[in-house]
Amino acid sequence: MTPASPAKIHWFARLEHRLHVWRERRARRRGRSATVVPFPGYGSTGWVRVVGRALIVPTPRKNARGEGGVRGWRSFVSIPVSFASVVVEIGGRTHTVVADRGGVIDSVIEAELPPGWQTFSMSVEGEEPVDATAFIVDESVDFGVVSDVDDTVMVTALPRPFIAAWNSFVVDEHARTPVPGMAVLLEQLRRDNPGSPMIYLSTGAWNVAPTLTRFLSRHLFPAGAMLLTDWGPTHDRWFRSGQAHKTGNLRRLAEEFPNVRWLLIGDDGQHDEAIYSQFLEEHPSSVAAVAIRRLLPAEAVLAGGRASGEHAEGSVPWVSAEDGAGLRERLTEVGILAE
Repeated sequence: MTPASPAKIHWFARLEHRLHVWRERRARRRGRSATVVPFPGYGSTGWVRVVGRALIVPTPRKNARGEGGVRGWRSFVSIPVSFASVVVEIGGRTHTVVADRGGVIDSVIEAELPPGWQTFSMSVEGEEPVDATAFIVDESVDFGVVSDVDDTVMVTALPRPFIAAWNSFVVDEHARTPVPGMAVLLEQLRRDNPGSPMIYLSTGAWNVAPTLTRFLSRHLFPAGAMLLTDWGPTHDRWFRSGQAHKTGNLRRLAEEFPNVRWLLIGDDGQHDEAIYSQFLEEHPSSVAAVAIRRLLPAEAVLAGGRASGEHAEGSVPWVSAEDGAGLRERLTEVGILAE
């Protein structure tokens, strides 16, 4: 019997990798070195999910406020360092993890850390270590929040290609618009449920993570772990599936935190309702409630319409409203928020 041949890598993925290698060699000849851009991770007793990216980044220019690297396009022209070896110093121990082809670091490391936000360090190629953070969930915690980003906490009209490109490459976080009342809603959820994890799960690219982090902080959204994706090709397709990214991470959270029931927050302009409905069918004990932000008519037009609104019938509340204030009222009515 002939052994199965390994999966053939899509030609576009091979082309992308060659381009990255060529750009990396060119940058190194100019004396530029790699660094690690960490993203907020999460963990529990005995382990931490460490996320970040190994990149060769352009030198940021200062703006009038003295801030560097604000505009999103600089993140997109950074050069990923494929398969970089990254040293992680955490919990008094040293670990080495390997980035993927796109320079993305997403590894689970054994570590004993107390609950709450914890700081550790990451470095690559002997460069100066950078601080990274992760939220550690205590074993007694039984509630958490998973929130979409685009058109849920931030108005972006992402599915429309030209607006998506403008938001990602040109506009800085000062020009982006928060969804009214969402910061207050998420902050109340955090206060009412101390120690609970806050996860921002988006189909946006890792490239926009620094801008997104500044946006959330500027508009007083609570800090949370960030799970974005890589827009590049996979081994068998042109671009990664945003739906598969969200579905896979929700299933992973259900496995990692079997005692946690999640409040799932999204909008009706993409596939959140279908994704959450499927997850509810598969893991009914892992869902506390679903809250869907209804797009305004103009936003729905830019987003290419609304979803059907159909969802799985179950024993958990399913509420919707046009903004954070409306969702707060609905969630209070069904007992997720205290009056």
